[in-house]
Amino acid sequence: MAVVTARAAATFEPVGRSAAAARGFVREALLGWGLPEIVDDAVVLVSELVTNAVVHAGTSAEVCCLREEDTLRIEVTDRHPERGLPAFANVPVSAAVPASDHYADPDGEGGRGLLMCSALSETWGVEYAAGRKTVWFRLALPEHFRGTRYALPSIPGTELPDSDGPVRVAVVRIDDDAVVRAWNADAEALFLHTADQVIGRPWSDYACWPPSGGTGLRLADTLRMARWEGGFDIRRPDGTLLDVYALQVRLRDSHGTPSALCLLVREEDRAVLRSPGGAADTPPAVEPLDLLVGAVAPDDLGGLLQRIVDRARDLLDADAAYLLLTTEDETEFEVRAATGLAAAARRFVRMPIESGATRFDSDRLPAVHEDLSVRPGAAPLLTGTGMRSLITVPLKVEGRLTGSLGVAATTPGRYDNEDALRLQFAADRIALALESARLGELERRRRGSLSFLVEASELLAGTLEHEQTLALMAQMAVPTLATWCAVYTAGEQNGAADLAYVLHENEDRIDPLRALLDKTPAPAAESSPGSTRYWTAPTETARTLGVTADPELHGMIGETVVLPLAARNRVIGLLVLGVPAGTRFRQEILELGEDLSRRAALAMDNARLYSERTATSQAFQRALLPPELPKIPGVEVEVFYQAAGEGNEVGGDFYDIFPIREGTYGFAIGDVCGTGPEAASVTGLARNSLRLLAREGLSAPQVLDRLNAAILDEGPRSRFLTLLYGELTPRPDGSTLLSLVCAGHPLPLRLRTDGQVDAAATPQPLLGVMDELDLTAEELVLEPGEVLLCVTDGVTERREGSRMLGDDGLAEVLTGCTGLTAGAVAARVQRAVERFAPEPPSDDMAILTLRVPLPAQRQA
Repeated sequence: MAVVTARAAATFEPVGRSAAAARGFVREALLGWGLPEIVDDAVVLVSELVTNAVVHAGTSAEVCCLREEDTLRIEVTDRHPERGLPAFANVPVSAAVPASDHYADPDGEGGRGLLMCSALSETWGVEYAAGRKTVWFRLALPEHFRGTRYALPSIPGTELPDSDGPVRVAVVRIDDDAVVRAWNADAEALFLHTADQVIGRPWSDYACWPPSGGTGLRLADTLRMARWEGGFDIRRPDGTLLDVYALQVRLRDSHGTPSALCLLVREEDRAVLRSPGGAADTPPAVEPLDLLVGAVAPDDLGGLLQRIVDRARDLLDADAAYLLLTTEDETEFEVRAATGLAAAARRFVRMPIESGATRFDSDRLPAVHEDLSVRPGAAPLLTGTGMRSLITVPLKVEGRLTGSLGVAATTPGRYDNEDALRLQFAADRIALALESARLGELERRRRGSLSFLVEASELLAGTLEHEQTLALMAQMAVPTLATWCAVYTAGEQNGAADLAYVLHENEDRIDPLRALLDKTPAPAAESSPGSTRYWTAPTETARTLGVTADPELHGMIGETVVLPLAARNRVIGLLVLGVPAGTRFRQEILELGEDLSRRAALAMDNARLYSERTATSQAFQRALLPPELPKIPGVEVEVFYQAAGEGNEVGGDFYDIFPIREGTYGFAIGDVCGTGPEAASVTGLARNSLRLLAREGLSAPQVLDRLNAAILDEGPRSRFLTLLYGELTPRPDGSTLLSLVCAGHPLPLRLRTDGQVDAAATPQPLLGVMDELDLTAEELVLEPGEVLLCVTDGVTERREGSRMLGDDGLAEVLTGCTGLTAGAVAARVQRAVERFAPEPPSDDMAILTLRVPLPAQRQA
């Protein structure tokens, strides 16, 4: 049995991030043991086996690393012993001999981990126990020879260390937080900082990073690498910079804590540390490709990807190239750039990852297809393009698949494994930069989506008008989400949806688009809210009518989607989004459209409810207003009425004029305590009761006494009421006899022909307070040319600061109305009230004027 010299173990729960955590655990363990040469193979195998356990088997995974004398053994244990073994070429699968459940599908995720064990490890196996299964593999440890390992027969003179003085080698140890933990005497002599000054301070205070024209890695990323070699500057106390050459190695201390050990010399002494036979000294076995030329614009991922595919095609003398990136959930590829391909390779087309027919088509490994005509389904993206040869290489960052790069040619057998290796090297060099740019684009897109939805919510919440809501919805969608948009509202009783609004980013195309949609059967409004669905009816209608070649419609109708407008558990309409022919919707655009549709649906339903309730309220309020005023022979009548509050047509003030019997008319003006709908309900009671009681032959005091009893009968809903009630009877001599009762109301004013103004009644108790009232009627005769002005307290109590119009101010206004008609008197009083203060009136206001015309005016 092999002797175990070191052991490290950890358990990972069945969650998606466990595979990444397991990779980090194995990498740290092996680097700490000084085994960087086998880290990559071990990490790949553990990643696959842990993925099988936590993702496919759905159990926790135990990873155990055992360092033996000549090998490294790694064990991965799960709790699902019925997982299959890999299928091999010597196990035929046919109709007669079906594949056993105990053999894994070589194309599936589950079997590939074991297949990779057989390919990469020295030995491997599977051990079963009660309720558990352990997959183990061994990797041979690198051989360490005594004696000569590197030897160079000669070295250029400029590479030799300077002979003036000793060659000092600074030794610096830096922990995972990039803090200096050790600083030797040579470091003090070279950099002029003492150990006491440096230890415990960040390494970035002294290392000038990134190096000018050097690596784009961050300093923290470099410190976590197994080995790094290169040059940079060290900052001395006097501010000068010392050019140094460094060799950095990742290791663990006696407590198992990882850190970076950095050896540094002056740049002119670099031969002391520079690795002989390295990449800088020997020509590469494979000529490298440089796919990334020029600066990388952080906000132009699309342009960067297009430059890469163009350059890949040119460098490999290909006819086409394409680049795929994984979606955010890493379940699909998305075409992000292509060159030399027809419309079939449109941008943002999606396809599942690893859709190949065999394990050799795995998107996680490089592949060379010498002739696609032999296996036409191997590359669905190239179907019908005439391409015969194909290389595909994965883009990976820290072992995670982030994309795929493909290069194709129309002639078979164009490429071999050396070409695939060159392309893979190039892909490895650009993968990190692409992933960084993609994450930046994703973050910008998320922020833009959030800003878009915030703006949409604010705009939609700012209106309760149905038509304006439809217009805002379409204007938010075009052109941010689509080229054109149509809004349908649900028909009555599950009928067909009605086309309500159409918008196109080109205004000249709105009318042709609406004409086409009018002839297209409306999409079905689902009975329950559903997800986005595609709609082909407009394209079919255009084809049926033979207008696809119409210049006004050419290329306008492409992919079209229908999003339900659902609010309060019912579909109230449909939002249709469309793009031109040859364009497809991106998934994030559809998701943003769904968010917009939900907000817009709620705004539409709020506008509908508001419109319905406003119409209902207005109908009830109009019912509380008196019908058309009667024409009274020998008397001019004019009324002005204004209710306080937005949307109110009736408030607490009211008026009425109605016939009682032949030749006699009743009139009333009153004020219920308060404003709004509550006061309006008492208004309706008072107005209708007055008409009914007056026509029963009761006198004016009796009418008000009965009305008082009716108000008190309302109980808690009752409100006190001030009322001026009168009866007028025109007389043959041209005058008019008035009988008045003023129950707590502002007194009516009488304007005589000489301009004198006096009160026409005396105050009496208001209604709705006391059970027993002692009311009396007061009679007066209104002579020709005289005016009776009746108002509510909204007129007399009009205020500006501490000033109030009052009875005296109203009398002064009325004095100037001598000789005016009833309508002119009412208009002048209303203007005087409005001009008394700059603010709009805050109380209900009613003005009733009665005037007996002069004989000459009556004849006219």
